[in-house]
Amino acid sequence: MNIIRLATERRVTIAMLTIFLVLFGLIGLSRLNVNLLPDLSYPTLTVRTEYVGAAPAEIENLISEPLEEALGVVKNLRRIRSVSRTGQSDVILEFSWGTEMDNASLDVREKLELLQLPLEAKKPLLLRFDPSTEPILRMSLATGVASESDATALTELRRYAEEDFKKQLEPIEGVAAVKVSGGLEDEIQVQIDQSRLKQLNLDVSTVIDRLRSENVNISSGRLDEASQRYLVRTINQFANLEEMGELMVAVQGGVPVKLRDIAKVSQGHKERQAIIRSDGQEAVEIAVYKEGDANTVSVAEAVLAGVETIRKEIPAGAVLTTVDNQSTFIKSSIREVVDAALIGGLLSILVIFLFLGEGWATLVIALSLPVSIIATFFCMQQFGIGLNVMSLGGIALATGMVVDNAIVVLENTRRLRDLGMGVIEAAVKGTSEVGMAITASTFTHIAVFLPLVFVE
Repeated sequence: MNIIRLATERRVTIAMLTIFLVLFGLIGLSRLNVNLLPDLSYPTLTVRTEYVGAAPAEIENLISEPLEEALGVVKNLRRIRSVSRTGQSDVILEFSWGTEMDNASLDVREKLELLQLPLEAKKPLLLRFDPSTEPILRMSLATGVASESDATALTELRRYAEEDFKKQLEPIEGVAAVKVSGGLEDEIQVQIDQSRLKQLNLDVSTVIDRLRSENVNISSGRLDEASQRYLVRTINQFANLEEMGELMVAVQGGVPVKLRDIAKVSQGHKERQAIIRSDGQEAVEIAVYKEGDANTVSVAEAVLAGVETIRKEIPAGAVLTTVDNQSTFIKSSIREVVDAALIGGLLSILVIFLFLGEGWATLVIALSLPVSIIATFFCMQQFGIGLNVMSLGGIALATGMVVDNAIVVLENTRRLRDLGMGVIEAAVKGTSEVGMAITASTFTHIAVFLPLVFVE
């Protein structure tokens, strides 16, 4: 009763409060995440380790199992699983809801630093997404020539995608990784002459060991001198093919045997694992993955904005095409739900006008709908609830409740007005008489849907 009288007697205060709710609701709406469905997957980190040439059984025994044992004690870890395939291990870590992923990443990196893996294995990479999920964007970079693309063009496109295009997309906020596939990937090939090697009584393993030991870039510790400390690094990488060919493999009879004497060193490309085609011609695919808690729509829009800037720098004749964009489907689905809610609201207002036959009462209900919905956006933003099909469906259901309650209050108020009461008195008394009923009806709906909040 006091709330109702306050609302009728302090009209300026209520108007200011309404404007306040609408303003903060619009601010909250601009900050809401937009996805197709609520986030139904746990926060995930993936540790990817490459061990070229190793079989799946070796990957499991030498890489995956030691990683699982070392990372199984990370705080807030809910589940750990691994996928071992030829030359690669993926260990997926699922964390509990609400885990601070930056701190979790630091914990994982600390455990990885203490782990000893085979020397031939590459350093583990920490990915902030699940590789089994689909990328939010797929783009193709083709030569633009209708005929079959030649090896040179495919090599240049792959090199550009790896060294320039990928590095410009990865710093964008929300992007977890950019994966490049297709085309021809650069590789230095050493083709050994077996007959020449046999004549010199050398073994292939000797050549491999020499290449591995002479092509290094590693830390060599530190050097302390008085009050100065110097960090020492061994840098002995090959600068070009000619320098690589001058590598001394062995000494036979006092004569040095160089790599170019027993092998042909050339610039080639790795064995192809997949062929990507776009509009019938070979192309390079760029797949963009988002971080687990990032907004799909905003990340996709930011990436596409960055692509428009990069488009001016792509090689002459190359054609960049967006093949798949998840945000397009999400925005279309959200737009359909919003359109359905708007049409439903307009139809309900029309029906109310036809039955009540009073423009002022219809206007009151028509104003209550957008104010209630916009104010809800502020609460959603504060509780971390994004815009998706389910949350918009809940808003549509709540809109129907607002309309029902408004009709009951207006109908009772109108009855008292017909009995001769004044506007203020009829509004206060009419609302008070049905206040308990509409409150009970609202709490009935809340009691039905409240258990869903506690479902994990």
